[in-house]
Amino acid sequence: MWPREQRLVARPGGWRATMDPMKGRCVRMDCAAVLRKSRSSIVDESYTVVDRAHIHHYQAAGEALTRERLESLFDLVVTAIDDRDLAGVSTYAETVAEERFGQGFDISEVQAAFNALEESMWRQIVASAAPDELAEATGLLNTVLGFGKDVLARTYVSLASEHHVSSLDLTAMFAGTQSSLEPEQVE
Repeated sequence: MWPREQRLVARPGGWRATMDPMKGRCVRMDCAAVLRKSRSSIVDESYTVVDRAHIHHYQAAGEALTRERLESLFDLVVTAIDDRDLAGVSTYAETVAEERFGQGFDISEVQAAFNALEESMWRQIVASAAPDELAEATGLLNTVLGFGKDVLARTYVSLASEHHVSSLDLTAMFAGTQSSLEPEQVE
């Protein structure tokens, strides 16, 4: 008989999952551990994408500094996933936006680096996750990087316009954003 509490168990490939004694199976992969295990290959792949894009400021910064920046972002994303805390991502994205804006980077250059890392991390998660674990794992990754890119963009816009820009609610621009459980408004 299983103890009633959940336990962490080893899984193939070196990652952990939560064992649910009521279901008798592993129900959650350790997304952060999967990413940490592949840190070098993810950063290498991300750097290759950035390098091949011939982004002026990253080429001028050189390979060592560009890799260091990708590694810093990688570590921050993995920590945010592990801790379920976005505060560090927010601070980092604001700082990067302020620094790169001051150095004359176009926002698209910085977004390209975020996107290159996101794609590489995504590929690793998809390759490592069981089908029933994919939604949670990609959801965690998308939440962290999406939040970081949003903070980055808002900070850039704010700096460019010299005004504070609050987060945009784009739901009014798309049909189908209202829950089917919400009561309809009667006029």
